[in-house]
Amino acid sequence: MTIPDYTLLNHTADLAVRIRGADLTDLFENSGRTLMHLMFGRELPCEGSALEISLQAQDLDDLMVRWLSEILYLLEGEHLVVTTVLIKAVTPLRLHASVRTVPFDPEMHEILSEIKAITYHQIEVAQKVGHWEARVIMDV
Repeated sequence: MTIPDYTLLNHTADLAVRIRGADLTDLFENSGRTLMHLMFGRELPCEGSALEISLQAQDLDDLMVRWLSEILYLLEGEHLVVTTVLIKAVTPLRLHASVRTVPFDPEMHEILSEIKAITYHQIEVAQKVGHWEARVIMDV
């Protein structure tokens, strides 16, 4: 997993981040990588089991929250660490991705930032001049 293109933002209580991508696919891939990088702070091994994820949403903002929440759920609910992310298709209302996961092992996976939830507060996914950007606030 390469370090994704993101910037931490000043925020009073939670963790706020601005994520960038060359296009919408790149933005959603970077957002998944950013979440894992914030939690584990290092590159994770790329091996693991493949898992397909398909999501529907009301708009791009909702899709981003659902996407990151799904990755967080895999860790919290299924005890699986996402090691790689591949967006196969993304539109403003749908996302189809393939991720690789490994079982969470506290001996190998030290959680640096415990993220409890992805919030809708000030969520923004927008096309900028020459790239896409997302502002995401996470409850820690």
